[in-house]
Amino acid sequence: MTVIPSAPSGHSLADVMPSVAASLGADTVDSLGLAPTRDAVVVLIDGLGAELIRDHADDAPTLSALTGRVISAGFPATTATSLTSLAVGAPCSQHGVMGYSFRLSPELGGAGAYFNPLRWTLDSSSGPSAIELHPPRTVQTRRSVMELLAADDVEVTYVMREDFRDSGLTRAAFRAEGVYRPASSLEELRGGILDAVGAPSRRRRFVYAYFADLDVIGHVHGPGSPQWRESLREVDAFVTDLATDLPADCSLLLTADHGMVSAETVIDLDTLPELASDVELVAGEARVRHAYARPGAQADVLAAWRSVLGGRARVLTREQALDEKLFGAGSEHAARIGDVVAVATGGVVLVRSVSEPMESAMTGHHGANTPAEQHIPLLIR
Repeated sequence: MTVIPSAPSGHSLADVMPSVAASLGADTVDSLGLAPTRDAVVVLIDGLGAELIRDHADDAPTLSALTGRVISAGFPATTATSLTSLAVGAPCSQHGVMGYSFRLSPELGGAGAYFNPLRWTLDSSSGPSAIELHPPRTVQTRRSVMELLAADDVEVTYVMREDFRDSGLTRAAFRAEGVYRPASSLEELRGGILDAVGAPSRRRRFVYAYFADLDVIGHVHGPGSPQWRESLREVDAFVTDLATDLPADCSLLLTADHGMVSAETVIDLDTLPELASDVELVAGEARVRHAYARPGAQADVLAAWRSVLGGRARVLTREQALDEKLFGAGSEHAARIGDVVAVATGGVVLVRSVSEPMESAMTGHHGANTPAEQHIPLLIR
């Protein structure tokens, strides 16, 4: 029988790392009320939404039983934004990674550039590298909690895929140097974590581990598909073994970056010329779109998008989004938000078949502010 809560606790992903750091003795705010510890492990399973765990409790008995809290991912509920929010302990309104893609602020030379922070590319997810033109530490300038821990003489270890080691997003979000243990499979992830904290040490230790496969399978086959459920069962077994094998004096927190929904109604923006009128650039992802209007044309773009998408997306201006604190409190990076923002409702996806062929073919999507996308588990052991 599942015991996972049906509503979020009022905390968000941005609360996790400051609380972990406080439990390790750092001077940060512990809003989660964690017990003091010498060693701490944070595991993030990409795409592990709380609603999905509840819907498939038979496939995830350990996760269902041990997840004592549900928190919010933050908006938009997408990997690049959420990982940065976790790492720096702040929403994207403050760290500036505004979604799967967005237009960089003019001061960074990105007045007309489509920027993808997950791939750190320009023009598209497979476009040219943006590393030299937009160095990671200039796009995201806030100090990470990992940097704070390292400065406090906590040994920081990363356990994740080798190709993530020097990615633009890793360098922008996590920032701190540390021990790197490459891991692709769940078994390698478990081994890397246990190697990092298994032996006694005089130093305090922090481990961050990341696993992406559940999200990838959800995108390709859909959340709840047989392939996805098999991956969920494997994640659940991994959590069971890790919680058992970790030293008793090492804390474990497991969370996610977002949930996922299946595409039901597909709207192809690239086939609707009326949505391109007076628009310089369209960015974001299938569940949250940013439309950057030509100077003075915001009202016309807003009217066109509302007319075409009425009832299938909530369409609002940048100013409305800021007033509602949709992207979080603060407006430091307001210029990166579209002049018009469209948030898909229900199972609607706003694809771009010409500009984003790979993303448009996906079955599972995320990003919006529905419970299925926003609510994520927080397991604490």
